[in-house]
Amino acid sequence: MENSYHISDWLPTTLKEVKQRGWEELDVIIFSGDAYIDHPSFGAAVIGRIIEREGLKVAIVPQPNWRDDLRDFKKLGTPRLFFGVTSGSMDSMVNHYTANKRLRSDDAYTPNGKAGFRPDYATETYCKILKELFPETPVVVGGIEASLRRVTHYDYWQNTLKPGILASSLADLLVYGMGEKPLKELLRLLTKGVPFNTIKTIPQTAYICNSKDLQSNKNWNDQTLFSHEECLKDKIKYAKNFRHIEEESNRWQAARLIQQYQEMSIVINPPYPPLSSKELDASFDLPYTRLPHPKYNKKGTIPAFEMIKFSVNMHRGCFGGCSFCTISAHQGKFIASRSEKSILKEVRQITQMPDFKGYISDLGGPSANMYQMKGKDTKICERCVRPSCIFPNICNNLNTDHTPMINLYKKINNMHDIKKAFIGSGVRYDMLYNKMSNDKEKESHKKYMEELIANHVSGRLKVAPEHTSDQVLKLMRKPSFSLFHKFKKDFEEINKKHNLNQQIIPYFISSHPGSKIEDMANLAVETKSIDFKLEQVQDLTPTPMTVSTVIFYSGVHPYTLEKLYTAKTKQEKLDQRIFFFWYKPEYKKQIERLLEQTNQQDLINKLFTKDKKQVSFTKKNHSKPQHKPHQKSSKRKK
Repeated sequence: MENSYHISDWLPTTLKEVKQRGWEELDVIIFSGDAYIDHPSFGAAVIGRIIEREGLKVAIVPQPNWRDDLRDFKKLGTPRLFFGVTSGSMDSMVNHYTANKRLRSDDAYTPNGKAGFRPDYATETYCKILKELFPETPVVVGGIEASLRRVTHYDYWQNTLKPGILASSLADLLVYGMGEKPLKELLRLLTKGVPFNTIKTIPQTAYICNSKDLQSNKNWNDQTLFSHEECLKDKIKYAKNFRHIEEESNRWQAARLIQQYQEMSIVINPPYPPLSSKELDASFDLPYTRLPHPKYNKKGTIPAFEMIKFSVNMHRGCFGGCSFCTISAHQGKFIASRSEKSILKEVRQITQMPDFKGYISDLGGPSANMYQMKGKDTKICERCVRPSCIFPNICNNLNTDHTPMINLYKKINNMHDIKKAFIGSGVRYDMLYNKMSNDKEKESHKKYMEELIANHVSGRLKVAPEHTSDQVLKLMRKPSFSLFHKFKKDFEEINKKHNLNQQIIPYFISSHPGSKIEDMANLAVETKSIDFKLEQVQDLTPTPMTVSTVIFYSGVHPYTLEKLYTAKTKQEKLDQRIFFFWYKPEYKKQIERLLEQTNQQDLINKLFTKDKKQVSFTKKNHSKPQHKPHQKSSKRKK
């Protein structure tokens, strides 16, 4: 397949490639912290292809060198319309550092996984360079880093509140969330000749202006947030802001958010409604080569591409609303699903790849089993402010019928050249036990479980109970651990029925707000009792725009203002994490010491009394990424 392409089938990345197309001037130049992979799972490629489809000339500068004479920023000159900037598929700080702020030695979005090809705070760094070199040219920022830092946010790596990224980056416009619709409207206005600095009313964009110049908009109500300076002085005001931000981010009829920073106002226009299937199909059906740019052919494989090249993203969004997750903040709460036709077309494209061996690695999305799910009465959804459709209970208005997924799975597994299609994204098993479902839905839940476990598990099925304590799970917006027991029992029965020997891979989080040493000890005891030796675990990394991060910094829940304990110091976090590995001899004395301090002798006995042999999962520890906006990268799904 690679040999059938010409260099011009990719968007240009160099002046030579621009000249080969006969172009003398570019309309838009995109700077990205990732290597350029021309695939619908990578934001820069999607944005570039949309601009191309609008008949404009666009180029991508991937991973520009910010430490030399800045030639990468100068080489393509000045674009006619604007510069686009993204840190890439992950927040650059999450990409660079572990939960204990240790510098990572690799980068999945770079050839050979090499680290060091993007700066810390990549969006800010790229913008400031461009503004210094080309002060008159507008800069538009987007992607997950910009999106989740659009207002005052806690930065874990500097341990401080930072202002909205428009203030710190000097960018002229921010596109938040999945950017197809706002980008197309921006391009439409600019090509009509509308001056960039007058464009203030595009939904799902944000801009900064002098507060005295701020104008009202008759189409939107305004929600004024506490200013950045007020948040710096009062953590409770910062926490109160978050509730408004989360609720308005997920409304169909949202308010315009306004936050003052010094003498300026950051204005965040309401989001667009969820994309229709036709609109989402149009994004996935653009003429991607589905391959990394040929410039990387001799530089080694790109791990993030290797992970997703035989996978298919069926939908966007997640209505789980987990407290520690950024997916709904970026992709939205409401599900946008591709048509069956578009998905089958992509599967056929994958089967034509020269190294395809017959196995689809994932048919999924942010959560595996939300395809085509939406409210039975959309008018109720349009008025809803719940951050989650399935917590604390599954909404009566949510259609949880799994039949469309079952039918699609079967069609793909029966396609010529497909040996098997696996489900690699995390499954929300709580929806499979919805007591309020009608009979048709309940029947679909049973059939889905059977179809999934019998035909679409590659030996290991990922699920994310996250904790065993109901108190902590409530703070996480996750169901009781009792449901995991139920799912595990059904999983084992279906395996036995089909003579399979498959495993469940459960994911757990330590140091989440509300989690104490005794909670982690009970987690260890509980998982020991069901024969698990955990390896697929993570320590909470506070990332911008999540409930968990707000609690971590402010000490209170943003909805109730209840004070909550959170493990914060490196030692406190390590003390919680070691309970995942209670079975390792080197941790026994430390665990005993921690439990003796709180008079938990009974837990010591339960952990270290000899019991039947535990199942060991020895795969390398898996760290949860934040998101992936295409959200099918190395990020963990819920």
